Amino acid sequence: MADRYLSFTGTAPGRFLSRRLGLPQPAALRRWSPQRPSLDGALLRLTAGKSGLDPDLASVLSRTGLEVAEAVPAASAGAFGVAAVVLDASGVRDVDGLGEVHAALHPVVRSVAASGRVVVLGAPLDAGDHHQAAAQQALEGFTRSLGKEIGRGRTVNLVRLTDASAAESTLRFLLSPRSAYVSGQVIHVGADAPTVPTAPTAPTVPTAPGDWDRPLAGRTALVTGGARGIGEAVAETLARDGAHVVVLDVPAAEADARRVAERLGGTALPLDITAADAGERIAAALPDGLDVLIHNAGITRDRRLVNMPAERWDSVLEVNLASVLRTTDALLASGALRRGGRIVATASIAGLAGNAGQTNYGASKAGVAGMVRALAPRALAEHGVTVNAVAPGFIETKMTAAVPLFIREAGRRMNSLAQGGLPVDVAETTAWLAHPASGAVNGQVVRVCGQSLLGA
Repeated sequence: MADRYLSFTGTAPGRFLSRRLGLPQPAALRRWSPQRPSLDGALLRLTAGKSGLDPDLASVLSRTGLEVAEAVPAASAGAFGVAAVVLDASGVRDVDGLGEVHAALHPVVRSVAASGRVVVLGAPLDAGDHHQAAAQQALEGFTRSLGKEIGRGRTVNLVRLTDASAAESTLRFLLSPRSAYVSGQVIHVGADAPTVPTAPTAPTVPTAPGDWDRPLAGRTALVTGGARGIGEAVAETLARDGAHVVVLDVPAAEADARRVAERLGGTALPLDITAADAGERIAAALPDGLDVLIHNAGITRDRRLVNMPAERWDSVLEVNLASVLRTTDALLASGALRRGGRIVATASIAGLAGNAGQTNYGASKAGVAGMVRALAPRALAEHGVTVNAVAPGFIETKMTAAVPLFIREAGRRMNSLAQGGLPVDVAETTAWLAHPASGAVNGQVVRVCGQSLLGA
């Protein structure tokens, strides 16, 4: 369903009325397209504290496709402004260093173009230095607060890292139109990710693809619940990135799954993911192995707990959590998921923040997040596979279109971007986590919610 309020506020009368009445003023977001794959304008690089990331950071930023500048270019007063600002605050170790953060960003925030990006680079918290830990933790509050006030479709995120080269896929994603609905997130890369026991066969260095435009070429990706909605968008995006996509859905949706698979040059796999032997049947259907496993299948059976019969509880927990655990265990144990592989599960902000009438759904999605955080270090050490999750917020789908008007409008407006996301926003984030160069991103639950005010 079209967001008519977003369209209205894009007109001159709509802008005037929304300002006068103090209503949200969402900006049309700039998303990726083949015609405009990059942001428009320069990338402004700033530093607070003493950076420990040179010269890797300069080299990585130079490969984003944006022209890197050390000061606001004179051209920023023109049509586009500054496309993005990257503030290296990894060397901030005390309160004085936080003053440098303010001094660096205060003069330039207004220069960031609509749908522009601000990325703050931080360091892991030093447990032996409480001053450094306090200063680095302060960056999270700063980043999330700036994300809520910056407006005009701009996003703000924090990346904690020690090695810029390990974060290239992450920085490319955050500094591109692909991350349009990801804001207010703290992403840990490498040393600040969950501790991974050393294993000589476990990949520790991200693998740069031969072609950054088709990084999944030669790889096989399976998307559960891939016949429609977010799953279909994920399948489309992975296919765009070069993957051979296997579209898995229940037998009742076989026609839709085949339609999607044929359009993408992939394969349909009609299968009930809750079957006890689903993992074994997937492995049998893919004798050459699997590189990317996307757990997208999910259902809702909403009702307040006092009115919820056991079958509603059981069905949601079975599809959304139990089948994810069983299938993952089976594919890892059998070796069907190849080394260097990626698992991306779908959580939800309902699991992180809770939602009335969704105790079953919230429990299942919080369980997915728990699985990711516990399994990630072991899966990487033992199988060479990373495990992450996306947590969508209000996404414009047929399901949300059926929500009553006022609840739907609240869901759309209660985030820093004041609008709902699109299935492609979840798909782009999933594709980044599935990227072969994202091996240093592990155990993360990344919200795709426009920085929803729920639980933020």
